[in-house]
Amino acid sequence: MAEDILKFEVSDHIALITLNRPPVNALNRAMRDAIIEAFDAVSEREDIRVAVLTGAGKTFCAGADLKDRPDPTKTGAFLDHNRVTRETGNAIRECAKPVIAAVNGAALGAGMGLMAACDIYLAAEDAAFGMPEIDVGLAGGGAMLRTIFGRSAMRTMMYTGWRLTGAELYRRGIIEKALPREELLAEAMRYADCIANKSPLAINYAKTSANMVDLMPQRDAYRFEQNFTFALSKTEDAKEARTAVIEKRKPNFKGR
Repeated sequence: MAEDILKFEVSDHIALITLNRPPVNALNRAMRDAIIEAFDAVSEREDIRVAVLTGAGKTFCAGADLKDRPDPTKTGAFLDHNRVTRETGNAIRECAKPVIAAVNGAALGAGMGLMAACDIYLAAEDAAFGMPEIDVGLAGGGAMLRTIFGRSAMRTMMYTGWRLTGAELYRRGIIEKALPREELLAEAMRYADCIANKSPLAINYAKTSANMVDLMPQRDAYRFEQNFTFALSKTEDAKEARTAVIEKRKPNFKGR
């Protein structure tokens, strides 16, 4: 992956992925490709159990780079662009490992979409969130906004381009925490460390379950989860977890 525009660091089963395209980490084709490659790697690497996504500098991601728009006169250019745009978020959403968003600054448009694709949201108190597409004569983001906002708030953001702060999103119960910027990454790593010390098999099942039950009626979703619980109960990790609780020690998970 392109290390100059995306930093990828791994320590203690945690991948720290940092958007690094100054000045505002705007998304162009190269950055989208790097994000997809990074999260595909997180899915496959056995030494990674959880990922944290953040931005370099004072901005998380200001959205799509308007200088990187496809040529509408070139056949297939927009379809190709839109496909890669979709897969950027999908690579995070479908990642086999949980992803924690540590939103250090503005998350606008597609940048807010990156956050929405993550599993757990933390943000700086003064981080700005918005969908400014309407201000440049475009429309979009509804499919993403509806996963985190109610009907009225979703439409307000789409129609007005108004922005909300991390503190406001916390007040509305949308993010886990709103923190001073200098405390944000440490707190995100605290969440990640907790997850990294769970059974990796159970966490992988939990991520799949969390994604799937969003799409299912409650009765079917519960049955789906019970099947996972049954399968996990036969694993070495489940036996080790039970034994560790009884023996009052830290479990030694092997991922099988």
